[in-house]
Amino acid sequence: MSAQPHTVLPWAVRRTRPPLLSLRCAACRSESATIGEGRFRVNANGKLLDVWLLVRCVSCDRTSKLTVRERAPAGSFDPAELDGYRSNDPDLVASTLLDPLLARRNRFTLDWAGAWRLDAPPARLDGAWPIRVEVAFEDPVPVRPERLIAQGLGLSRKGALRRVKCDVPLRRPRSTGFAFTVMPAP
Repeated sequence: MSAQPHTVLPWAVRRTRPPLLSLRCAACRSESATIGEGRFRVNANGKLLDVWLLVRCVSCDRTSKLTVRERAPAGSFDPAELDGYRSNDPDLVASTLLDPLLARRNRFTLDWAGAWRLDAPPARLDGAWPIRVEVAFEDPVPVRPERLIAQGLGLSRKGALRRVKCDVPLRRPRSTGFAFTVMPAP
């Protein structure tokens, strides 16, 4: 770290809506689905429970089910979790949707385009140098650091790459926090 005085700016990447799912619709062959308000379906078969997350095709509005738990004994559920499934708890919907095991098991990927925003105080690029920025992710939104930095500083990506010193690769998507330093213009 530099011995010079510096300004520290906190940035936060926040989800604005649930991401779309890249999932082929059985009816219309579209590749995009949404969870809408987020609903679970719980079905009992004797002492066994099935839990599904309902998704809707963006093109034809057909509803499909993503398997969350299948043929699980009723006693194996945490009572609070089971109550969350029954009441369609929004936090449980979000955590279930963001679970990579669910995505792998149900063969879908998340499309984060337009589903996040950067909350950043205005960067005064004419003030004290260097400027240190700490980026925190509230949800695992995969975004390329160079794109995020350029957007936050109001610079071109090339201009941002010239002025930024960062410990993480800038051209590979990240979904966890990182920090970088903005240097004065050459």
